Amino acid sequence: MNDQIPGAEPSHTIANLEIAAGKKEGKHYGMVFQDSDLYKWMETVGFALAVENDEKWEQVMDDVIDLLEQAQESDGYLNTFFSVNHPDKKWTNLKDDHELYCAGHLIEAATAYYEATGKEKVIKIVSRLVDHIISVLGPEDGKKRGYPGHPEIELALMKLYRVTNDQKYLDLCKFFIEERGQKDPHYFDVEAAEREGRDRWGFINYDYFQAHQPIREQTTAEGHSVRAVYLYSGIADLAAELQDEQLLDVSRKLWENTVNKRMYVTGGIGSSAHQERFTVDYDLPNDRAYTETCAAIALIFWAQRMVQIDGDGKYADIMERALYNGALSGISLDGKSYFYVNPLEVWPHTANHREDMKTVKTTRQQWFGCSCCPPNIARLLASLGQYIYSSNEHEAYVHLYIGGETQFTLNDHNISLKQETNYPWEGNVNITISTEQLSIFTLAVRIPGWCKDSTIMVNEEKTTYTVEKGYAKIQREWKQGDQVNLNFEMPVEVVRSHPEVRENAGKVALQRGPIVYCLEQADNGSNLQDVTLSGDIELTAKHEPDLLNGITILTGQALQTDRTQVQDQLYTTNSYQKVPKEIKAIPYYAWSNRGEGEMVVWIKEQ
Repeated sequence: MNDQIPGAEPSHTIANLEIAAGKKEGKHYGMVFQDSDLYKWMETVGFALAVENDEKWEQVMDDVIDLLEQAQESDGYLNTFFSVNHPDKKWTNLKDDHELYCAGHLIEAATAYYEATGKEKVIKIVSRLVDHIISVLGPEDGKKRGYPGHPEIELALMKLYRVTNDQKYLDLCKFFIEERGQKDPHYFDVEAAEREGRDRWGFINYDYFQAHQPIREQTTAEGHSVRAVYLYSGIADLAAELQDEQLLDVSRKLWENTVNKRMYVTGGIGSSAHQERFTVDYDLPNDRAYTETCAAIALIFWAQRMVQIDGDGKYADIMERALYNGALSGISLDGKSYFYVNPLEVWPHTANHREDMKTVKTTRQQWFGCSCCPPNIARLLASLGQYIYSSNEHEAYVHLYIGGETQFTLNDHNISLKQETNYPWEGNVNITISTEQLSIFTLAVRIPGWCKDSTIMVNEEKTTYTVEKGYAKIQREWKQGDQVNLNFEMPVEVVRSHPEVRENAGKVALQRGPIVYCLEQADNGSNLQDVTLSGDIELTAKHEPDLLNGITILTGQALQTDRTQVQDQLYTTNSYQKVPKEIKAIPYYAWSNRGEGEMVVWIKEQ
């Protein structure tokens, strides 16, 4: 955030704040939403401090918060792009200008830091900001009936409401969601007319903004994928808080359309580079897959909310799929470079030369001019503990299998769980219960959707349980030191697409546990599209601790064209012989860590 990475795109976010605070001279640098990169970094620090105290980073955060206070205007407004460059344009283009989006990310940062440290200064800053927003936007006479072109503040307001219990934040979230897509007239048309039609991005395409219909009438995932799924997360939060079953059903319908018709096997969403958007059902090209890293992360946010509302393992299955594949592929193994776009097939020979594939990068980048993804990955990984468990008064849920410890209050008793596992490489999970006294509660452990055979033992004995919505629920009187051992059989699986996914006709993908695999040129040579798997191929899983930071690979014998028979002619009526070829598949998330080369997820099937 201080532009200290040699050769990388500058961020300038701290410098922008210093200019807005009057501590430096100059103009705002970067995107209209440049502030949000800093706010996601701040949220990451808050999550890290919640896990472990660190005086150095707490001081750095306090210094940044002081700078925010100095940059905040007297009426509560806080956005460096407009304060520095366009003070006369505030709130004139909600469709394009990301003022509410930036405010949302600052609210999220504030709540994370407050929950970690108890320090209220940053909460007071965002409270003043939201009070200013309420004075400008809303259903009352004299206010603009506007809402964000880029949803995000909706879910942030729900976090602020939960921290403060102040009804005005819930009401503002409800207004933004309910007002979205209302017509006669459409708000984006109203503000465009007031600007005499001038748009930053040059188009009004309502579905791009999820504003083509009122929210309660929407049934399909449309438009910019990150905007969509941030919005759907906010809808889920609001619906749960209000116990609004109609709104919950909207969220469920949108979920089913997203994950059953518009999602990649990696958990990536948003197939089109044009407008970074959803297109139509089953349109899932591999070499042009956009699948922005932020979109997979946003899908995880949404899944987390849905599983807490419905207690259904199908949401946690998608959360896990997106986490281990679509999101994790966005960062290199050394943590120093990133993918914004996550294709499922790469041929550098074409990707580096075709105009219609210019968004596809064949190696990860140090930074981006539009750098929303790197700090988004950071805040996801720093907050990972929030996705593993949840609870109600009588049940503790285990959604993800990741080593660590957590505490619950169940039936007025303090309960600790310690989870030990080598998941996702192995299917064994051991959970140790700690309790000061005998306690009756239900431990609900997810049986992953990919698992066809599992065993559950308590203190080395088979136990009784019921299975509800993908969770094995073990109700009993628990005592100090009780051990729960889960074993999920983890064979190599061959995955096939719905036949309407034309791109994958005659192809299969490989999966083991939650991990989706790919072939990479570094292991298998070039022309990976020519590799063919036989229907009865036997694949062997082997863990290689020294390869790519430690991975389980898949090996087996496939077929490939005998190149010794190929003539130097573009077309022929002759058929080509296939010869055996040893293949090695690696986890998709780990590709492009050994230099530039081909990669493919979907492989031809004989």
